[in-house]
Amino acid sequence: MQFGLTDEQEMIVSTVRSFVENEIYPHEALVEKTGEVPHELGEEIKRKVIELGFYAPNFPESVGGAGLSHLDFALVERELGRGSMALNHFFGRPQNILMACKGDQIERYLLPAVRGERMDALAMTEPDAGSDVRGMKCSAVRQGGDWVVNGSKHFISGAEHADFIIVFVATGVDETPRGPKKRITCFLVDRGTPGFEIRPGYNSVSHRGYKNSILYFDNCRLSDAQVLGEVDGGFDVMNDWLYATRITVATMSVGRARRVFDMAVDYAAQRRQFGQEIGRFQGVSFQIADMITEIDAADWLTLAAAWRLDQGLPANREIASAKLYASEMLARVTDRALQIHGGMGLMDELPIERFWRDARVERIWDGTSEIQRHIISRELFRPLGV
Repeated sequence: MQFGLTDEQEMIVSTVRSFVENEIYPHEALVEKTGEVPHELGEEIKRKVIELGFYAPNFPESVGGAGLSHLDFALVERELGRGSMALNHFFGRPQNILMACKGDQIERYLLPAVRGERMDALAMTEPDAGSDVRGMKCSAVRQGGDWVVNGSKHFISGAEHADFIIVFVATGVDETPRGPKKRITCFLVDRGTPGFEIRPGYNSVSHRGYKNSILYFDNCRLSDAQVLGEVDGGFDVMNDWLYATRITVATMSVGRARRVFDMAVDYAAQRRQFGQEIGRFQGVSFQIADMITEIDAADWLTLAAAWRLDQGLPANREIASAKLYASEMLARVTDRALQIHGGMGLMDELPIERFWRDARVERIWDGTSEIQRHIISRELFRPLGV
C-alpha cells in the first residue's frame, strides 16, 4: 500500500496551506471580534482563489472545475480546516449536487457557480426536521402548472451570501406498512423570488462570522424548470451527491486539530513551571502523545474513506466512521490544548478558546455522532439480516 503523497498532492497541500496562512489567518481576529466578513474581503478572497486556479476544485474539468479526485479534495479541505470557516467559505466549493443540473439549469446555475459568478447554499434542516429528513414540513403542491411552496428552513449556512438556494421540500406522501412516508423533491430557488425570504438566523458560539439563516416560503411559485433531478426524486440526488460531504467535516476537523496541536506543543516547550518546561512533565507529555496519535488515526481514517470513493468501492460506513471519529477527536484535542495552556487558554488573547468553541458543532452538523453510529451499525448488521 502507498501511504505517501504524490508530488502533485504535496503541491496541493503546500499551496492551500500557504493561502490559508497568508490570506485567512490575518483576518481571523477581525471576524471573531465583529462576527462579520466584510463584503470586500470576501470578494477579494474569492478573486485570489480563482486566480490561483483552485475555485470549485471539487468539480470535474468538463464543467470548468479543477477536477480533483476525492482524495485530492480531502487534502484541500484538510488544509482549509486550519482557518476560519467564515473566511474559507469564499474559497469556493459549490455543492456537488449541482452536477445533477440538466438543460437550461447548467447555464443558469451549474456553470456560474463553478466560475464563481453565483454562490449557492443548501437547505434541508427545519425546526422539527433535523436528523429526520423525512419529517420536514416545508412542502410544495401543484397549482396552475407550478409548484407552490410554503414552510421554512433554518440553520442554513452561507445563505446570506447565496444567489440561489438548493432546497429540499416534501411533495407528497406514500402510505407504507411502516406508516406515512413523505416524498421529497429538490428545487433551485433564486434569491428575490416572490414569496421567498432569507432572514438572519441564530447567534452561534461556534464559527463566528459563518452565519446561519432562516428561509421562509409563503406561497412561493416555482416552475418545473427549477426541479433538480426528478419530481419526488430528492433522495436520489441526495444519495448520489451529498453523502460524501461528511468527509469534509472529518478532513476539516483533522486540519484544525493539527493547528491546535502545534500550538499546544510550542506552548509546552516554552512555558516553564517549577524550574522546567511543562512539556517535561508526564502529565503534559502524555497528553501530547495521545493528541498526535488520535490526530494521525483520524487523518488516515478520513483519507482511506476518500480513497475508497476514488476506487469506486462502497464507502458509506467508512465515511461515517471518519466523520464520527474525527469530529470527536477534535473535541478531545481542543480540550487538552486548552488544559495545557491553563487559564490563558480561556482568554480571547489566544485563539485556543475559539477552537474549543468551534469544535462543538462538528459533532452535530452534517449528521450527528448518533446518526453516524446508526449508519455504521446498520451497514454491519444489514448483511446479517438484522
